[in-house]
Amino acid sequence: MGAMAWVSEHNLVAAVSNAGGLGIIGTGAADGECVREQVRKTRELTDLPFGVNIVVMSPFADEVVRVVIEEKVPVVTTGAGNPGKYMDDLKSAGIKVIPVVPSAALAKRVERAGADAVVAEGCEAGGHIGEITTMCLVPQVADAVSVPVIAAGGIADGRGAAAAFMLGAKGIQLGTRFIVAKECVVSQAYKDRVIAAGDTDSVVTGRFTGHPVRVLRNKLTREMLAKEKDDISPEEFEELMSGTLRKAVVDGDADYGSVMAGQSAGLVKKEQSAKEIIEEIMNEMSVNYREIII
Repeated sequence: MGAMAWVSEHNLVAAVSNAGGLGIIGTGAADGECVREQVRKTRELTDLPFGVNIVVMSPFADEVVRVVIEEKVPVVTTGAGNPGKYMDDLKSAGIKVIPVVPSAALAKRVERAGADAVVAEGCEAGGHIGEITTMCLVPQVADAVSVPVIAAGGIADGRGAAAAFMLGAKGIQLGTRFIVAKECVVSQAYKDRVIAAGDTDSVVTGRFTGHPVRVLRNKLTREMLAKEKDDISPEEFEELMSGTLRKAVVDGDADYGSVMAGQSAGLVKKEQSAKEIIEEIMNEMSVNYREIII
């Protein structure tokens, strides 16, 4: 499961791990003690492996690294930067480190630093994104590194999973599909917006800030895209967007909240348990992968 701030908390993380996947706690800008609480609550619900995502650019990244080491979290994914400065400490603690990368160049850098695997995430993904599509990124990363490559971005069913394996991936990461899991605690309005999304309902905001974000269209995105055409600074733009994800996830404001979701939202049609989602994808993938091979 892809790490999603305010979304992938202990209930969903444990459900994914219990269903045979790898749940990942999304830390966002949470401090170390908040992360510790999530780790311990997750352990109350599962005795299976799960991970924690470290946002490298977070002001609390140092704290989070210390906590995951102290709590003996088995797996860490990283995003929003190069985790090189944390690699030695994490590896010395026996933690598997899997950075999320938007390019083959960064994939090679983190492999040299000691990464155990990489998540090659295409721009179809929800939330903060790079510029390369999954279809183009995954095979180039697979050719560039010798560690396992996990494909992410635009994958929501077994067909996408089968395609990812044909591109050279050894695993897949999903985010948007798990937003509508029954165990996910996001507001029902958020889930309903994802389920109702069509193939053209995804949009990217904030490209000019250097931190583009993929979300679903609503009144907020219309206003923010209009402001991007005005003389607004990146700092002003980021300030206006601050808190809007929480508004969607917690407050249920699907009009003026930031409804982060990937382009795969158009493939998501119903709420299911995490177990049902994983089993359905695995069954579809086995059928489609076998048809491709034949």
